[in-house]
Amino acid sequence: MTQPLYQKVIDTIVARIAAGELLPGGMLPSEMQLAAEVGVSQGTARKALMMLEQHGILRREQGRGTFVTARTPESSLFNFFRLREQNGEIVRPELIEEKVTQRPATSEEQALLFDKPAQVYEISRIRSLQGINSTIETSVVPAPLFAGIDNRAPLPSALYILYQQSYGCIVLKADESITATPADAVQAKALNTSEGAPLLQVERLAFDILGRPIERRRSLYRTDRFSYRVTLD
Repeated sequence: MTQPLYQKVIDTIVARIAAGELLPGGMLPSEMQLAAEVGVSQGTARKALMMLEQHGILRREQGRGTFVTARTPESSLFNFFRLREQNGEIVRPELIEEKVTQRPATSEEQALLFDKPAQVYEISRIRSLQGINSTIETSVVPAPLFAGIDNRAPLPSALYILYQQSYGCIVLKADESITATPADAVQAKALNTSEGAPLLQVERLAFDILGRPIERRRSLYRTDRFSYRVTLD
């Protein structure tokens, strides 16, 4: 199947962002310049820019130009952290405990993550909300993409900002599956709840701007005080 011409423009821009040639907040060349560089019409370049804007990768300002969207720690954190007050209000999570280790990838992780990594980093965290231990998170990322991340501990609360600013991996979307599970003894102790208490288990596979699966995350949530909220637009 022949690739549409606008996709060539999209791929060019995405590759430049991923390579760090276009930084968050940076201005893109004009439509005319892009069209000439890629070898397409100005209308095709405009269509590509509009599609990237719709996906939140670019923003266009009338009379000024087109810019790479600058993702802040606030927006990154709350786009992907779903626990809320029962009334829907956002609660900022606090990091209680963190451990970052490098280990061999399991066969399942090799099958899921980009480039079938032989080694991965596992980032284990316990977070609290309003002084209550509420979340156990285990993130697994390919070691070749995130070299030396274990030396950066303690890591920032919003991991996706670290992925973007230090490794050029901009998380654009994530697939999640949700199940209920009883707390085992270790989980119950970490979350200050009783063994067998119901927890919400969320399995996430996060994809970067190039469409690569770069993070597998398993989160266990206490939901007796907070609720898991998703807004669908």
